[in-house]
Amino acid sequence: MYAVAGRVKDEDIALVRDRTSIVDVISETVTLRSAGGGNLKGLCPFHDEKTPSFNVSPARNVYFCHGCGQGGDAIKFLMDAEHLSFIESLERLAGKAGLQLRYDTETGAAPAPRPQTGQRQRLIAAHAAAVDFYRDQLSSPGARKAREFLAERGFGRDAAEKYGCGFAPDSWDALSKHLRLKGFTAEELTAAGLSKPARSGSLIDRFRRRLLWPIRDLSGDAIGFGARKLFDDDDGPKYLNTPESPIYKKSHVLYGIDHAKREIAKRGRAVIVEGYTDVMACHEAGEPTAVATCGTAFGVDHIQVLRRLLMDSDSFTGEIIYTFDGDAAGQKAALRAFEEDQRFVGRTFIAVSPGNMDPCELRLARGDLAVRDMIAGREPLVDFALRQTIARFDLDTVEGRVEAMRRAAPLVAKIKDREKRPEYARKLAGDLGMDLDPVQRAVNNALRGEAAEQQRAPRAQAAADSPQRLVEREALKLALQEPVLAGPMFDAVGPENYGDQVLQSVREAVAQAGGVSSATGGVVWIEKVRDACADMGGQMLVGELSVEPLYVDGAVDPRYVQVTLARLQGGALATRIRDLKSRVQRLNPVANRDQYMILAGELISLEQQARALREQAAGEL
Repeated sequence: MYAVAGRVKDEDIALVRDRTSIVDVISETVTLRSAGGGNLKGLCPFHDEKTPSFNVSPARNVYFCHGCGQGGDAIKFLMDAEHLSFIESLERLAGKAGLQLRYDTETGAAPAPRPQTGQRQRLIAAHAAAVDFYRDQLSSPGARKAREFLAERGFGRDAAEKYGCGFAPDSWDALSKHLRLKGFTAEELTAAGLSKPARSGSLIDRFRRRLLWPIRDLSGDAIGFGARKLFDDDDGPKYLNTPESPIYKKSHVLYGIDHAKREIAKRGRAVIVEGYTDVMACHEAGEPTAVATCGTAFGVDHIQVLRRLLMDSDSFTGEIIYTFDGDAAGQKAALRAFEEDQRFVGRTFIAVSPGNMDPCELRLARGDLAVRDMIAGREPLVDFALRQTIARFDLDTVEGRVEAMRRAAPLVAKIKDREKRPEYARKLAGDLGMDLDPVQRAVNNALRGEAAEQQRAPRAQAAADSPQRLVEREALKLALQEPVLAGPMFDAVGPENYGDQVLQSVREAVAQAGGVSSATGGVVWIEKVRDACADMGGQMLVGELSVEPLYVDGAVDPRYVQVTLARLQGGALATRIRDLKSRVQRLNPVANRDQYMILAGELISLEQQARALREQAAGEL
């Protein structure tokens, strides 16, 4: 169990687990789809992967990733995904379930004080209060310039309210004083990036005389602000963002993701724009999948967020649509995006607005339909990248054509859909005015370079998939997932029947946890076994086995348990028989008569036991 769990009554922790749907919790971050057998799968939020290996078992309220080994219950998921402490995760889930947690008191001592809410929750609460403060300020006389800015871009009061727009007043410390009166400390406000120390030692506000947009995470919590300059005498940058903080990492944040996440998962696409008003314009125009980065270029961490929402994998391809201005800077950004494009399995496109207008300007000039048409008129990013690459060279010269081919061929080689590569090679040859053969050779040379890199991946051990290892895993899955059925039958088959060292350690952990006969099942039992494991490999395996489907059609019955355990013992006996036969064959029956007879007798006994187990295990797993 978790080290601080004793501070909350055990029955309350159990009640939170019972009342919490792990699917609802994880679906806030990961798009889940059916994996068969009642389980769900998605792309792991804890490591980058192309094929979904993150499994969720709603029946047991646990999750496990076969790729990185992360696993546990809803409490553990929040701890890992949002960097919360155990008590923070527990309190959040209890609040959602409408439960009041009770805290243990020591015998003869005064009631234990309620643990202080962790730093993250305090910073989240400070931001929530700041959102309310700034939103109220937007209707004040001093915010007229902010309201005009929004109105000039087609956003009225309803839109401002929907996106939480606010205004930082013309004051050095209005927000700081307001939040201090609400009980937040100077240290908390500084850590949150809402305030900063002045030379005098007092606290002043981070933002002043600016239009503000709250930046929220996937769960909808405000974690920072984007601030736009409004006044000519403001000598600061045009846009100013919250600095990096314990809760705000700009490389992970996408503005509008809280509004867009469900539509991204539902429609299977995400539109990447460049600014806050562009996100608002797209959403208001009927494209609710738009998001934007916050003060940084679109990068690897942003891609990971979107891939999990899109479930971008080998078996499912979503769409990423980049929108860039048609000017030089926009073209450069698009080509940079193509380099990151290879991290998506899904299809990637670019939508270039006419007249170098961004989505907000396009909506103002031509209406909502024009924004939707721009996105509908997208073209594959590889087409755009190839066109922009060869446009830099003089194709009227031999040198220009050859150099353009050398630069463009690697782009064709990077196309994930291999069946499209020959067609793009032909297209490139036509665009360059060259024969196909030299272009195809250039593409193949680039492909060989890619293949050499991929060959570095290690091969999986064949022994891990041997029939006996599968039976050992199945037996442990029964112990973890169906302890009431497995019961004494499982406990009677000892660890010596497991040939795999890690599987054997899990079997020993089951015994140390009190044995299957004492378990009632569920996440508490799984956590108990996990905690009893002496090494990290065993702990990871417990999580994996707790969500891995059983090899049985329909409901598990005692007969299936009996067959599995008989096969487990039979496999172990077969190994012992094979080793014993080898020893007998190496003995001289004349020179070592006594030892030979003892081993031969033991061999006969083992073979009789094996025959009996084969009869019990008649049937297929």
